[in-house]
Amino acid sequence: MAVTIRRATRDDLDELLDLREAVAGEGVWIGAQVPLDREGDRAKHLDTIERQAAGTSAVCLVAEIDGALVGSLAMHAPIGIAHLGMNVADGHRGQGIGAALVEEAIEWARGAGVHKLELEHWPWNHRARALYERFGFVEEGYRRRQYRRKDGSLWDSVVMGLVLDEDAPGHPVRAGEPPI
Repeated sequence: MAVTIRRATRDDLDELLDLREAVAGEGVWIGAQVPLDREGDRAKHLDTIERQAAGTSAVCLVAEIDGALVGSLAMHAPIGIAHLGMNVADGHRGQGIGAALVEEAIEWARGAGVHKLELEHWPWNHRARALYERFGFVEEGYRRRQYRRKDGSLWDSVVMGLVLDEDAPGHPVRAGEPPI
């Protein structure tokens, strides 16, 4: 089973939306909940794909097996910080698809001059956390009762980050200099 990672095109829009809807329908992996606003999601995906084509600060990657879309990852980095969001289809998790997407995303981010990647995941998603940690992401925060769900419940989230630029100087106070 060979996984192909490539940049999404307009031709992928329907499959991207179907994947997002299927993963959201499981109710446990991503923040989106069904029913989705398909037209709103289509506009957001199209914007990302168009910004990617223009060479601006966005990328939308897809993972395919035998021509079928089984995963996606999108990032926007308008100020050098890219927020990562990913979907992998049920039945295809644990097969290296997420790792292949994250690896390609980090490579894109480095080439685009992104200085940091960030993401959130649900506290119970131990498989996702292990994947991100394998690539160097660290927990930066825990958001207690952060997201209200359609059923009224409030879910916690874990914030993780990966600093790509360790060489640029930081704030002088952080470097041990007296405040201005």
